[in-house]
Amino acid sequence: MKTRRIIEGVVGALLAGAAVTGLAGWYFEHKKVGELEAQMKVLKRQEMRSAVDRSVSKQMEEIANEQREISDEKREEALQQTRVANEMRARSEFERLNAIEAERNAVAAEKKAREASVLAEEERQIAEHQRIQAEFAKSVADTLSYIALGRSLGSISTIQYQAGNIELANMLSYTSYLYTNRYGGDIYIPAVFKSLMEASKSVKSWTEHQGAVMNLEYMPGQVNKLVSVSNYGEILLSERHGDKLNVTTLFKDNHFDFRDLLIDEHTSNIYAVSRSGHLVTIANDLKTVKIIPLENMVHPKRLHYFNEKNLFIIGEQSIAVFDMKRNIINVTKQLPFKVSLASRKAKLPLLFDDKGNMHLVNGPESFETKKQPVQGKVTAYCESKNTGIEAYGMSDGTIWINIKGKMQKLVGHSSRISKMKLNGRRLYSGSYDGKVNLWIADKGKIEPMELISNGTWIMHFNFDSTKNTFWLGDMKGHLKAVNISVPLMVSEIKKRIHRNFTQEEWNYFIGQNVPYEALM
Repeated sequence: MKTRRIIEGVVGALLAGAAVTGLAGWYFEHKKVGELEAQMKVLKRQEMRSAVDRSVSKQMEEIANEQREISDEKREEALQQTRVANEMRARSEFERLNAIEAERNAVAAEKKAREASVLAEEERQIAEHQRIQAEFAKSVADTLSYIALGRSLGSISTIQYQAGNIELANMLSYTSYLYTNRYGGDIYIPAVFKSLMEASKSVKSWTEHQGAVMNLEYMPGQVNKLVSVSNYGEILLSERHGDKLNVTTLFKDNHFDFRDLLIDEHTSNIYAVSRSGHLVTIANDLKTVKIIPLENMVHPKRLHYFNEKNLFIIGEQSIAVFDMKRNIINVTKQLPFKVSLASRKAKLPLLFDDKGNMHLVNGPESFETKKQPVQGKVTAYCESKNTGIEAYGMSDGTIWINIKGKMQKLVGHSSRISKMKLNGRRLYSGSYDGKVNLWIADKGKIEPMELISNGTWIMHFNFDSTKNTFWLGDMKGHLKAVNISVPLMVSEIKKRIHRNFTQEEWNYFIGQNVPYEALM
């Protein structure tokens, strides 16, 4: 019973287990069937989607095939266009190369044309230069020919003048000037300048002094009014009116031996120093005369401005300061040397001694002493403030000129140089040989040109303020006025010409090949 119950229990448990197992199997199978159905649905959907995809893919494939066909057509077209482009590029390259070659040829042709143009221009310039040279050579030849003609006419004028043919001499002198000036010749060539002086009667002479004229000075602001002194104790006032000279004797005493003259430019008072040891003063009224003894001075010889109130009086071995306001000697200083020449430099007295030294005087006790730059006895000195040129005149008639530190010896006088003046680069020199020479200091070799041949010692000369006229005084008491202005001389000569050359005169003196010119 009990076993039966156990067996029934076991069978029941088995049945229950089988039922549970069967139920579980059914459940799992049912679940699996459900899952399979779900999968089938999914698969059906996927199959449908796949069919759609296959349809779409087929459509896409068809579209792709169409696109491929189109692409093939486009590629063929592109290949065709590429072939065309390559052909065009090849043709373009060929044309470019042709263009480069053409450009190269054009450049070469342009270069050749430019070279040909340059050669042509050079040939033209050479031809032009040769033409200019030919014209210049002809011009130079003509110029030299006319300048030579001017000199020749000047010389002929002088000969005619000396022969007494004054009218013809005047015409020849003017023609000499005309050609010399027109063709740039030197008017100061002796042949030309001398003929101008003679034809214009540039030298006027008067005999007024009894003694040698030692100095002459112009009255302040005057051109033809001057004072002169002589070694015969004369002080004369002369005023020129054309060919006439009006002379007034301001002082005369043969006990006096005047050596220098100074006219105060501020007061017009006149001061004359005598070698006898006296100073004579004449007031600007030309009547008040005072004689002042110069004590402790041996042989006074030169006057020089010290300042507006005082004068230097220079003797052979002393120097004094004279008060022009009070007419007295302020101080007299003895010199440790003997003065052989008293001149001026840079507005100061310049003293030369007998030992070859020169002393620049800054004051009565202040001197700058140095060796003179030339050997021998200096008898005249001058300088140009504008050019810095200095000139030393010597006792033997030679002149040393200092141009920028270079000394040059000038030979043109045969006796002592008594007076010199520099006007820029023109040096005027007077001498005991009776001559006044002009030297032009802007040439390589400086040659003299004789302005005056006086026949007696020239003691002094001086220029007027215009530099057109200078006056000179000589050993015999002559006063001479000398016109040295070329325009004034030419103007005077033209006044003396009253006719033209005849054709015969022109041909004879000037030449048949020179075009005839009327002088009037």
